Amino acid sequence: MRSHPSSLSRRSLLGLGAAAVAGTALTACGGAAPGKSGSGSASLRLLTPIFDRADGQKLLTSLLADFKKDNPGVSVQVDYTEYGKLNEKLTTSIVGGQPYDVMLMGVGWIPPFAEKGVLADLEASKDELARLYNPRVVEPGVYDGKIYARPILLDTRMGIYRKDVFAEAGIDAPPKDLTELKEIAKELTVRKNGKLTRAGVDILSNDLRQTYLPVMWAHGADLFDGGKPVLDSDEAVDALQWMVDIIRTDKIEDYGFTQKGAVAAPLVQGRAAMMIGHNDMWRQISESAPELIAEDKVDGFMLNQQRPALFQGGTLATMSAKTSHPEQAKKLVEFLSGEKVSPQAAEQRGNIPAVLSAADSSYVKSNKLVSFAVDNLDHAFSEGGVPTWLEIREEFKPALESALLGKATPAEALKGLAGKAEAIIAKGA
Repeated sequence: MRSHPSSLSRRSLLGLGAAAVAGTALTACGGAAPGKSGSGSASLRLLTPIFDRADGQKLLTSLLADFKKDNPGVSVQVDYTEYGKLNEKLTTSIVGGQPYDVMLMGVGWIPPFAEKGVLADLEASKDELARLYNPRVVEPGVYDGKIYARPILLDTRMGIYRKDVFAEAGIDAPPKDLTELKEIAKELTVRKNGKLTRAGVDILSNDLRQTYLPVMWAHGADLFDGGKPVLDSDEAVDALQWMVDIIRTDKIEDYGFTQKGAVAAPLVQGRAAMMIGHNDMWRQISESAPELIAEDKVDGFMLNQQRPALFQGGTLATMSAKTSHPEQAKKLVEFLSGEKVSPQAAEQRGNIPAVLSAADSSYVKSNKLVSFAVDNLDHAFSEGGVPTWLEIREEFKPALESALLGKATPAEALKGLAGKAEAIIAKGA
């Protein structure tokens, strides 16, 4: 068991990093559940990066009214934020000795906070949760064999293609693997007088790390092996080389083609035949080009090479190890991750409900990308896995860009990334 640091650094609100939560008199390593309060009444503080828009706030207010009916002595004070500010809010509250009772976090965030004793063990079994969720969905909430978080909604990254563009070229099915994807992309790329007018595949509209990771997993690579970074494995290098070839060798897409700030992605505009993108692309299409949905012109496909891979992110509910109201806080975590809230939370975000019971809902069935993700969760992979992940992930974009811009080979870029990851882990040990 690691001891907590004896002094606090504010250096990394990005990822607790070396900073973590020392000096806040947290529970011992492992975040054992706090002692039970003796009263049914409680005032809970909830921090959420979802429900932040006006429609989401209205929905959460209604849902919490239902929660209060079953827990009449409990009030919930909600602090809405966005993911870009979530870590700062969390860390500031912890450092200040006033952590939120219930905190919603992202996939990959649980090990950093659980390892520092911030989160309470929810004392749930994997078998119990497997009745509610796909096991792949449960795994991001597990650290050191304990359940610290329950899933609410998921967001995925997958292959997306224009069926009409394929049909015009006489191609009747999406690519079966990444080798075929590149060949089809070359065929569907259009340049006029050297200027790119249609990319065969768009790999730049999505966050670079979240584009690379499913390509990496599809190539058979992993992030860590027993807690040790394996970011520069041969398979990982092959995956990054695949992306580099898209940009630099085969000229399938140009840097800057995605038009930063554009309302719609190139795929929606007809300027890309395929993309690696977020399932929320369905909502963007419904708002910007609803005819593509009405005429069944867009669908998802699996990224596959050595194995099929789907990137799985999402939002999970956690409970503070320092809450004064553990019984009520745990009930709120279970409510927010349960069969009533999960489907509605997902629909207002354009995302995937975590609960299995929503798989046949009208919302899931009406959204092809969400439905595709639900059907393929057995092939989902999640980022994270080590306590220093939130710091390590910040090193991905510069490493990937260095290769895509030709400043380093894929092997050099990933060797540098692996070295930085090892240094971060060593510093946090």
